[in-house]
This record gives sequence, structure tokens and C-alpha cells, in this order.
Amino acid sequence: MWNKDTGKMEINKNKLKNLQKKAKKYEAIIRKRTGILQEFKEFIEEYKVLGLAVAFILGVAANNLVKSLVDNIIMPLITPFMAYGEWQTATFSIGPVIIGWGSFISALLNFIIIALAIFIIVRKLFNKK
Repeated sequence: MWNKDTGKMEINKNKLKNLQKKAKKYEAIIRKRTGILQEFKEFIEEYKVLGLAVAFILGVAANNLVKSLVDNIIMPLITPFMAYGEWQTATFSIGPVIIGWGSFISALLNFIIIALAIFIIVRKLFNKK
């Protein structure tokens, strides 16, 4: 507190001790919280979570691109060779059981094209020996 008589600042020692105790308490809380944040940051860096997130997003985009390639370019070229031209909806019935082999073949071709694209990109472009 400011002493008007002496013109000097006087410090109440009890208040100062209380303030120091509070400061230590808050400092410990802040250290603990920043410790958790630091651990989280280390976790993100150690397991390369950001790279994994980017790879996942690119994988989803590539999947949509390849699916569009298969559905809109490759399949229309194959369709004339299939009976009735609607092979993706083709089914085979065994009594009450209906097997949708057309959609399975479509998904299989999709998978093969995606696997081939990944093989070409990873093996041939990035791992040149």
C-alpha cells in the first residue's frame, strides 16, 4: 500500500505471503495443463497423426475419382459386351436367394483399379530403385 506520510510504498508481509502462495498454486496448475498439452503434441508428432489425416482425406478423394472413372468411363465400355447392357444390376436367383453378382463385379473392378493405381504411384513413381 502507498503510505501518504512517508511517500513510500509499504508492503503488507501477510498479503505478500498469501499472494506468493496463490501464485505457486496457479503456477502448478498452469504447469500441469501445459504438461498435458505438451504430451498431446508429442503424441500427435510421434504417431504422425496429421500425416495420417492428410493421407485419409487424399484416399477418400482418390477413391471418388477412381469410382467415377470406373462408373463413367470403363463400365460404359464394358456394358455392350454384357447381356442386356445392365450388368451392374445383374442378379442370379437360386430359389428364394438372390445373388447380385453385377454389383460384386463392379466393386471388384473398382478395387483392382484402385490397387493398380496405388501400385503405380507408390512402387513406380516414389520407390525408384
